[in-house]
Amino acid sequence: MSRSRLFSTSAGLLIAAGAFAFSSPAQADLFNFTSCHVSGGCGTATQFGTVTLTQSTATTVLFDVVLNPGNRFIETGAGGGDLFVFNDALAGSTITGITATLNGANVAISGGLSGTTNISPLFHADGTGEWSAGVFCTNSASCNGGSTPNINDLHFTVTNATVAQLEILNNGGNFFAADILCGQTGCPAGGPTGLIDVSTPAVPEPSTWAMMILGFFGLGFMAYRRKHETFRLA
Repeated sequence: MSRSRLFSTSAGLLIAAGAFAFSSPAQADLFNFTSCHVSGGCGTATQFGTVTLTQSTATTVLFDVVLNPGNRFIETGAGGGDLFVFNDALAGSTITGITATLNGANVAISGGLSGTTNISPLFHADGTGEWSAGVFCTNSASCNGGSTPNINDLHFTVTNATVAQLEILNNGGNFFAADILCGQTGCPAGGPTGLIDVSTPAVPEPSTWAMMILGFFGLGFMAYRRKHETFRLA
């Protein structure tokens, strides 16, 4: 093999391997809240926030649940007493490091926040099916009705799990759900409350797509060089 061909092949392999290696540990999937179960309806609003799952280590997943400006989390009872619910029936998984924020700024909640996984029997959230995990206010009185702190973001870590294991549909055909006060542009006046959910699959975050494209570019580059060298030898 000539030196130039060896170099081009090695370069292609490095591009492909480096891209896939870089994208794998930081896998991030973005979901959109687009389904409304809010009492009285959601008016003209059709998208209410996002849920992003990031595989930070082989067994650690970061959740970022971000509501659109004007919306806020609330415990009305419709969500089974939780602010945010998801599917996690994994033995040994735990929820840690829960924080609540308002537009990125930390918000203190009396009693703090708690999370549970692998709940049995499953609990029901109105209109969205049965669930096995959730995040809630440790002192429910801190988060119901008018006493609820104004928060629109939840951030936490799930250990002993992978993104794929936490992106499964429940019996209602949903990935995630949140109990909110709907106050964004398009919601009816007065701030109706209730559940929103995610029922459509995620797409990789733009950074993950970029690394995948770079990896495929490396593989394509090798194929092109191989074809070119074959043509020259012929």
